Amino acid sequence: MPSKGGKEEPEHGCQDPGGDESQSTEQLNVSRLRSSSVEIREKGSEFLKEELHRAQKELKLKDKECERLSKVREQLEQELEELTASLFEEAHKMVREANTKQAASEKQLREARGKIDMLQAEVTALKTLVITSTPSSPNRELHPQLQSPSKAVFRKGHGRNKSTSSAVVSAASQIVTPEPVSHECKEVDSILFAEFQAWKESPTLDKSCSFLDRIYREDVGPCLDFTKQELSELVRVAVEQNTLTIEPVASQTLPVVKVSAVECGGPKKCALSGLPRTCKHRIMLGDSGNYYYISPSCRARITAVCNFFTYIRYIQQGLVRQDVELMYWEVMRLRREMSLAKLGFFPSEM
Repeated sequence: MPSKGGKEEPEHGCQDPGGDESQSTEQLNVSRLRSSSVEIREKGSEFLKEELHRAQKELKLKDKECERLSKVREQLEQELEELTASLFEEAHKMVREANTKQAASEKQLREARGKIDMLQAEVTALKTLVITSTPSSPNRELHPQLQSPSKAVFRKGHGRNKSTSSAVVSAASQIVTPEPVSHECKEVDSILFAEFQAWKESPTLDKSCSFLDRIYREDVGPCLDFTKQELSELVRVAVEQNTLTIEPVASQTLPVVKVSAVECGGPKKCALSGLPRTCKHRIMLGDSGNYYYISPSCRARITAVCNFFTYIRYIQQGLVRQDVELMYWEVMRLRREMSLAKLGFFPSEM
């Protein structure tokens, strides 16, 4: 029989190989985990690199597309600006041509009316001579064959007798013939032109510059100076901010407006002058909904100022592409319209 010591040694000797195997297994598992983690990292790194490369390509494509769209937008904006400028110049040209044709038509109409009046006077004189000529006492001026041979004068062609001519002359002398329209003579004022040129270099709506300050003092201010001072100031601010609206008033029935709208004046009373006038138009300041009836004279004054501000806004925006002197004379024409409107002159269609 083996001793107890002999039994214990074999048991102790059997435990050592098992421990080595477990340690080797653990080391193997750790190495496998490390290798798998390294593979995962490598695959993940490759995947991220591919994704990054793909994203960079897409970003470059998008940058190119954005650049192309930006160029297209700039081209469209330039074409739109040129089209707007050409349309404005064409509209201004059409207005000038229409005014010229209207002036020529009015001149022709006055001349035609003068000729008609002269012809009517001539016909009246002939009728008078015919009535005074009877068979018993014929008018020798109408019947030259009744004159004595010594007084008879042979005339070749058609000729009017003296009585007819004298009657026509006397009748025509009572008719005031229209004066011919004289051509305007223009001369550039050196001070005004220098102020306009200085303003044209850097156009602004700030009225502190010498160009606009003069026009405010001499034209805009007086033209918008109405009896109702508080309302006049509101109108001036609305014109400067381009928020004033002018609309016609229905002749038969008053237009329906909002409940909160306040209507000042009336179809028979001007809100700006306070005088009893027939008001064919009304104005609204901004989006307030408040309507004010205005007379034709007040409308002409407001319209003249609005036309001036519209033109200088177009110049400021670069939409007017003309010679500086032509723009200067257009500004002077608009200033003259404001002066005439202030003095009470306005078209009959107002």
